Amino acid sequence: MARSVQLLLIENVDNLGIVGDVVRVKTGYARNYLLPFGYATEPSDELIQQLADKRKAAEEEQRKLRVVREALVKKLEGVEITMERSCNDQGLLYGSVTQQDISAALKSLDFDVKPREVRLPQVIKRVGEFDVTVKLATDLEEHIKVHVEPDRELDLDEREEMEFDNEGNLIEKPKAEAKPEASEPQAEPAQA
Repeated sequence: MARSVQLLLIENVDNLGIVGDVVRVKTGYARNYLLPFGYATEPSDELIQQLADKRKAAEEEQRKLRVVREALVKKLEGVEITMERSCNDQGLLYGSVTQQDISAALKSLDFDVKPREVRLPQVIKRVGEFDVTVKLATDLEEHIKVHVEPDRELDLDEREEMEFDNEGNLIEKPKAEAKPEASEPQAEPAQA
């Protein structure tokens, strides 16, 4: 059985091609997605000729989209967003900040960024500052800063860190000597 098949795209498919492209894809992708949804068919010279006008329109649309995306990348330069989230006393979030959250925050600032265009390097599950990539095309991306702040004043413990030796036993640290507090001068015993 063939591992890949050659198909003619009859619709634009993100990250694959535009109308009229002849592409080679894995059989599962073709069988389960492209063919049932009507995005592709078997290639033939006759169909390629029929799709020529549609392809020209798709190419023009791609050029316009490219200009819009380039402008958006320039606008995103230096953008910082702040998000307020519920967290525990150590700054760990009860939920996480997702691509949808960041996309919604950018949309509220008039940046048309889809959730799939937000690339998180790791899951954001704590309060802090994070660098996030917004990738609009393979060669169009910009980094933004996301500040995650707690929704309340954090009561951070000022406890000392515990240390353990190689066997896992707690290393006892000598306690700081309690300084006697300067209290009222003690009366000297009366001499008789």
